[in-house]
Amino acid sequence: MGRKIIDNPNMCSLVYAMNIIGGKWKPIIIYLLANGSLRFGKLLLFTPTISKKVLTEQLKELEEDGLIIRTKYAEIPPRVEYSLSPKGQALLPVLKSLSDWTFETYEEVGFEQCRIVSL
Repeated sequence: MGRKIIDNPNMCSLVYAMNIIGGKWKPIIIYLLANGSLRFGKLLLFTPTISKKVLTEQLKELEEDGLIIRTKYAEIPPRVEYSLSPKGQALLPVLKSLSDWTFETYEEVGFEQCRIVSL
């Protein structure tokens, strides 16, 4: 299944951004990588309701868009780690602001404050 793209005939920057980071999992993956590199298995562990197939697709798309870096180590068994690129790190304050807005606006829900430490 291919990437779902919102039509953007006027080249709106917000629509473009949503095509890159929109969806259920990409902001969460970026958030998880805020504190350092993670292997595929750890990402899967921290997002237990995502399938391996969907996680693989999301990681590929984030890498294609330049938000994450995939590092493959020439070891036996093979080891691959994912980390944020400079573009991905630049997105962290935006995600932190969104988290803060939700925390403050919907305080009746009783959220825990998200901890993005790479700011």
